[in-house]
Amino acid sequence: MVVSYPQTSLENDAYKIALEQYDRAVAHANLDDNLVEYMRYPRREFIVNFPVRRDDGRVEMFTGYRVHHSTVMGPSKGGLRYSTAVTLDEVRALAMWMTWKCALVNIPYGGAKGGVVVDPKTLSLGELERLTRRYASELIPLMSPMMDVPAPDMGTNPQVMAWIMDTYSMNIGYSVPAVVTGKPLAIGGSEGRTEATGRGVVVCMLAALKYHGITRTEGVRVIVQGFGNVGSNAAAYAHELGFKVVGVSDVEGGLYNPNGLDIPALLTHQKAVGRIAGFPQAEVVTNDELLTLPCDVLIPAAMEGMIHAGNAEKIQARFIIEGANGPTTPEADDILNDRGVYIVPDILANSGGVIVSYFEWVQDLQAFFWGKSAVFENLERILTAAYQTTKQTAEQLHLDMRTAAHVTAIQRVANALATRGIYP
Repeated sequence: MVVSYPQTSLENDAYKIALEQYDRAVAHANLDDNLVEYMRYPRREFIVNFPVRRDDGRVEMFTGYRVHHSTVMGPSKGGLRYSTAVTLDEVRALAMWMTWKCALVNIPYGGAKGGVVVDPKTLSLGELERLTRRYASELIPLMSPMMDVPAPDMGTNPQVMAWIMDTYSMNIGYSVPAVVTGKPLAIGGSEGRTEATGRGVVVCMLAALKYHGITRTEGVRVIVQGFGNVGSNAAAYAHELGFKVVGVSDVEGGLYNPNGLDIPALLTHQKAVGRIAGFPQAEVVTNDELLTLPCDVLIPAAMEGMIHAGNAEKIQARFIIEGANGPTTPEADDILNDRGVYIVPDILANSGGVIVSYFEWVQDLQAFFWGKSAVFENLERILTAAYQTTKQTAEQLHLDMRTAAHVTAIQRVANALATRGIYP
């Protein structure tokens, strides 16, 4: 079947990758061709151009997107990112990955994603609030706790979610905490949400190491590319468990110490100066160099497409646990699989965030809140079960873990779609 999408050139690599991964997976699933075609397309796409008044009185126009890939399993769910790199094709890819991610971990959501083309660092706090509230106002026809539930992503945070929740509530006429997740605790957020994605990456790393007979943590060298919310929390939890985190990086570059970095001290340094640069007792390296340095486990937790055909041969890690969405291209997958590198794919490894977002949504709907220990216990339970299911599929069908994860997820969505039927 020809991969196509109406009115797009598929120039964005992330979307090409998402479609190629989809086609690779459905080739191993016994699915009706009509269902295969149906699931390839987003259900709806929303583009808005809206004004924001800057602090000096100027009015500037911004472009925002929201894509619902699927609502077959339940409300669409996915983050909102503020970045100059946001494109419609990128959002399409991320929404599709969210559908498979939610299905893989068996939570009742479909996939969505959204974003605004903006560098949030160029906005004052007041400008950021005005942009967020205006964008949220434009999304109100699409949002509700039973229709579409946004969450934080790159360039957004709990405060942005609070403004969106308040804007929606003011328009509806009463407080609706469940309309977004990733909120501050004071207005219905969940314990453990900030740490969830990074912690989940390490839970999957533990499962992969255990499967391969590695039960110790001491001496296992870990490199984390990306030191935002996901990467920093993954590094912190790995360090806490006794792993040797030998390298990390942010957008400006990386740090490497073969004897291990003091992650708590690095986090203190980052909080004080806003970057990891300048941290002592570490060698300065580039982001590209960091990926190919000696380690046992590599956690790419930055952007999509960071591991590609140009660097896959140079990667020395035995395990790759994907903290970012789409960090490995299909060409790199082929090279790494041929070399015997074991990859735990993004839709499994970084699903901790959406799992705890689901917990937050449930808590808001019930107005009954859990402690952090209960959140982490249930997070580990769901992730471990998803890992085991994916591993079983991989063994039964003789597939790599990424294809097995996609086959498992796509089959679940297809089963739900077949059961519901095609309307009308």
